[in-house]
Amino acid sequence: MVVASPVVVELEGVEKHFGAVRALGGVDLRVEKGECLGLVGHNGAGKSTLMHILAGTSVPDRGRVVLSGDEQTRYSPSQAKKFGVRCVFQELSLCSNLTVAENARVFHPALRGFNWRRKAGALIVDKLDEIFPGHGIDASDLVQDLAIGRRQMVEVARAFTATDEPVRLVILDEPTSSLDAHTAGQLLSYMRRAVEEGISCIFISHLLGEVLQNCDRIVVMRDGKTVAADRAEAFDRAKLVTAMGGQEQRSEARAEERLARGQSPLRVRARPKRQMGVAELVAHEGEVIGLAGLAGHGQTDLLLAISSGAMRARPDIEVTASVALVAGDRQADGIFPHWSISENIGVCSLGKLRHGLLISPSREMALANFWRDKIRIRTPDVRNNILSLSGGNQQKALFARALASNARIVLMDDPMRGVDVATKLEVYELIGEEAKAGRTFLWYTTETDELRKCDHVYVFRNGAIVADLTRDELTEERVIQSSFTEPS
Repeated sequence: MVVASPVVVELEGVEKHFGAVRALGGVDLRVEKGECLGLVGHNGAGKSTLMHILAGTSVPDRGRVVLSGDEQTRYSPSQAKKFGVRCVFQELSLCSNLTVAENARVFHPALRGFNWRRKAGALIVDKLDEIFPGHGIDASDLVQDLAIGRRQMVEVARAFTATDEPVRLVILDEPTSSLDAHTAGQLLSYMRRAVEEGISCIFISHLLGEVLQNCDRIVVMRDGKTVAADRAEAFDRAKLVTAMGGQEQRSEARAEERLARGQSPLRVRARPKRQMGVAELVAHEGEVIGLAGLAGHGQTDLLLAISSGAMRARPDIEVTASVALVAGDRQADGIFPHWSISENIGVCSLGKLRHGLLISPSREMALANFWRDKIRIRTPDVRNNILSLSGGNQQKALFARALASNARIVLMDDPMRGVDVATKLEVYELIGEEAKAGRTFLWYTTETDELRKCDHVYVFRNGAIVADLTRDELTEERVIQSSFTEPS
């Protein structure tokens, strides 16, 4: 338990507006030395905006930033870094065209001299070894060649490295969202060790169990304000959800009876590159198929292969209906950053948006507004640029794009990363409704609770399917055990 200790950083009365939108409405926040502060709230509650102000990458309209008792009058990213504030945001900041070592050098200009690459590589790999044993990342790897989970690992390791500047406060904004359960556990364990050594952390996560189990104190935000703050033991999941303005998840309804496998039309048959145990993935009409296992073991590759197989014939893929893909890496593969929210949602529905030879703006707006209201995308105007949305709301827009289309097969590459609890429940219900109506879902997810919503779960290991588990057979232990089965 953390005892009374000096305040490392303090924000007082912070306000921030983006045009007519109030992102922060007078927020107070303090973080003590050697404390892990949990920050929770729905998408658009103001968490990331507040952290950008603390990192110096955004300037408040009003309010004070105080570091170790000294008020900052012209606070900037360089001042934050010099003081020891480090950030791991949802939208990764690595330079994709540089190697892992070169990214470490960008962050640490003190690494100079003839052999700076060796120094930078050793620095980042040693920290990766410390946080993520067995990570499999080389200092010479190009970042753009790494899966999003491994990029997240590099970003985390870089934040905790030190050269000529200290590490006093590390902001972790949804750091486990693209990590599998095993790797997320490694990170959370290291975070607690760092806190015990005197480093402070702000931990933001929509996985409330992670917050409750790993934080010393929790602050809840809603609509740009803090609405609750207390020791972690004063909360449970229900109290957190209520404080955020939602309702606790209802007990799981009994699964509806469905046709036995094989009685509904085949939608997808796909063989992974490597063979072991289960030769192929099969999905029928109206099924929700889960893809599980450690991150980067072939789940995304197979989804992309199925998407490709829908456009041109492949000997290893059979697809009998149209396909839509919800990308997991929304910045690289999902959003069109120069387009509006409505354009991003409607891009897969151009056929029904046409009026003659052109796209009808009114139809495009109507479609976007319908899905904005249906899954509660937080924006006053769908004509705003997609980047005006928070990360979680951008992910909702990608989900809306797929469901608004005529595709009968929806491929989902860990689509709930950074999405709040209330929205997840709504999306789960929507997936159930769409599956009941005959839509087929192939769902790669790193969350066990989401796998439990699937009819069948295929577990991947080193590019091979090593297990096919029914809903009744699915347990976290079975998934983990299968994940570590070595293909021959």
